[in-house]
Amino acid sequence: MSAAGPAGPQLVVHVQHALTYTLFDCKWVPRSARLLCLGSAARGTGLLQLYELQGGRLALLREIEKAEPIKCGTFGATSLQQRYLATGGFGGNLNIWNLEAPEIPVYSVKGHKEIINSIDGVGGLGVGEGAPEIVTGSRDGTVKVWDPRQKDTPVANMEPVQGESKRDCWTVAFGNAYNQEERVVCAGYDNGDIKLFDLKTMSLRWETNIKNGVCSVEFDRKDVNMNKLVATSLEGKFHVFDMRTQHPTKGFASVSEKAQKSTIWQVRHLPQNRDIFMTSGGAGSLHLWKYEYPSQRLKKDSEGAEMGVAGSVSLLQNVTLSTQPISSLDWSPDKKGLCVCGAFDQTVRVLIVTKLNKV
Repeated sequence: MSAAGPAGPQLVVHVQHALTYTLFDCKWVPRSARLLCLGSAARGTGLLQLYELQGGRLALLREIEKAEPIKCGTFGATSLQQRYLATGGFGGNLNIWNLEAPEIPVYSVKGHKEIINSIDGVGGLGVGEGAPEIVTGSRDGTVKVWDPRQKDTPVANMEPVQGESKRDCWTVAFGNAYNQEERVVCAGYDNGDIKLFDLKTMSLRWETNIKNGVCSVEFDRKDVNMNKLVATSLEGKFHVFDMRTQHPTKGFASVSEKAQKSTIWQVRHLPQNRDIFMTSGGAGSLHLWKYEYPSQRLKKDSEGAEMGVAGSVSLLQNVTLSTQPISSLDWSPDKKGLCVCGAFDQTVRVLIVTKLNKV
C-alpha cells in the first residue's frame, strides 16, 4: 500500500449540511443536480428528503414523512424517464416511489419479516441488460429478487437450507448483467459469509468466508462480465476478488488490505473508472483506492486448471470528515468526482474529488 501524496487526487468538502434526523442512505438522482437523504426521525417515522445542489449549498425541495423508517434506497431498476426510487424499510417493506407524486408508492410489498438492510437494482437507467430487478437483503436471513412488474412474489428467494442457521444479511449487489440471460447476486452476512447466487441457473455459484461481518459488497460494474468484487468488513479490512476466473476448488483470487482499525461501512466504485473506488469508515474517514492489475490475470495450477491472479491496491488519498461513522456513500453517475456521503453526526456532505483523470 503506497501513501497518498499532495500531487494525487484531493477530497474537497463542497457542501456540509446538518440534518435533524438519523441518516441511513443518500443517493444522487440520475441526470440531475439533486440528491436524496433517507432515514429515521426521532419519533420513529421514516423521512425522505430531496435536495438540490445550488452553488455552495443544498436547497431542500421536498420532505416526505412515512410510517416506517427507511434504511436503504436505489434507482437501479428504474428508467431514466421515470427515475423511481425503490426503498427498503425497518418493517421489511419494499416500496417504489414516484418522487413527483410520493403520497402512495407505485409498488409495495411486505418483502421480509425483519428490517431490509440493503437494496440494489439493475436493468434500469440503461445499466445492464435484462429485466428491471431489485434485490433485498434482510435480517431475516433471506435475499430476494423482485421484478416490479410482478406483484407480491419475488422472482427468486435465497434462504438458508433446512437445518442451516439463519444469518443476518447486511449487504447485497447485482453483477454480471451483460446480456439478457446472465445475472448474479452477491450477498454478505454478519458472520463473514459471502455468497454468489447465479440467477440464470438458480444455484449457489460460489461461497467464501472472510472471518468478519461483511458490511458492503459491490462489483466494479454491473453490466459487464464479472470482473472485480470488493467486500468490506467490520474490522477495517477489505478484499478485492478477481471474478474473471473461477478455479474449481480455490474459487476466485483475491487481495486484502487493512484500511483502518474501524469498520468499513461502504464501498463505491467510480462510475467513470471502475479501477478506482472509495471506502467509508467507522472513524468518519473516506479512503480513495486504485486497483492495479497484475501483468497476467491468469495462470494454470499443477493439474492444468485455470486460476486467477490477484492484483494490488494503492491508497490515492484519505480524509477524516467526522467523529462518527460515514454510513452511506454515492458517486454522481453524471459528474465525475462528485460524491455525497452521510454520517451518524446527522450531516450530509457533498465532496469533489479532484485530479481523477491523472491517476
